[in-house]
Amino acid sequence: METVNQSEDLRELLEKIQNESAYLQLLKNEIGKVIVGQQYMVDRLLIALLADGHILLEGVPGLAKTLAIRTLSDAISGSFSRVQFTPDLLPADITGTMIYNQKSQDFTVKKGPIFANFVLADEINRAPAKVQAALLEAMQERQVTLGDTSYKLPEPFLVMATQNPIEQEGTYPLPEAQVDRFMLKIFLDYPKKEEEKLIIRSNVRREGMDKANAVLKPEDVLRLRNLTRHVYLDEKIEQYIVDLVFATRNPAANKLEKLAPYISYGGSPRASINLALAAKAHAFLQKRAFVIPEDVRAIAPDVLRHRIGLTYEAEADNITENDIIKEILTRVDIP
Repeated sequence: METVNQSEDLRELLEKIQNESAYLQLLKNEIGKVIVGQQYMVDRLLIALLADGHILLEGVPGLAKTLAIRTLSDAISGSFSRVQFTPDLLPADITGTMIYNQKSQDFTVKKGPIFANFVLADEINRAPAKVQAALLEAMQERQVTLGDTSYKLPEPFLVMATQNPIEQEGTYPLPEAQVDRFMLKIFLDYPKKEEEKLIIRSNVRREGMDKANAVLKPEDVLRLRNLTRHVYLDEKIEQYIVDLVFATRNPAANKLEKLAPYISYGGSPRASINLALAAKAHAFLQKRAFVIPEDVRAIAPDVLRHRIGLTYEAEADNITENDIIKEILTRVDIP
């Protein structure tokens, strides 16, 4: 009887997801009018949006990172702010501060750029630790305290932080505990030749490059998020997620002895949670009401790569996080 009820629930959920997927397709089409190529980045942005997570993005300048999140904001009629991180930035420059008003002889609140639906933290590793901590605290708590009062951040709330992989002078690398706050870390590559030709044409003619039309509202995103949470995650898939994360912590116990010298630490329980949520969002994008192993495998590198610490031996042997994840995905049994 329970199986019958579960089947009916899944059928009903599938119907809802397929209906609501029209909104996501509308959103992707609108973003596609402005962003040429970079489908991987757009899909990961949508996964973070559906799973209520944040993105850490690494790529050279000029790959449409700012344009992507601003376009997403425009298409959802949300508020957008961009913070350029510099060594002289202060926490108050992000969160806001209390300003004394001489006329009223009282303090008034001036909210910072963090109070937006979509925040671009550009070159986050250029600001000192206390500024990074102020941003990451807001990301985790979804609120900011100014004076004696705590102010809720708007919903939806998504931070996309960028790091430049080329320049390392004058930078402050993010501590592991802070990097762990990001659901996904993605690497952005150069566009293909055909895409670059389209980029040239679009920019030279200025056709459709400036702004996306609003096709969704913030409340639509919250509804889609709620539906994503209901995507079915079988116990076997849960076990698979746990096995993958445990393999990063103790590879020798998972028949991956050769990886043991290369890993100094593995994914935290936050990795397991984020892998489950991101897999649900990936299934939603594929118009499915349940998670399959391929959803977990597709999103695992983005969830795990910034949660694995490498040893000096790994660096000496030119072993990267991606190499380790690839080996783990190959060796851990698929349900």
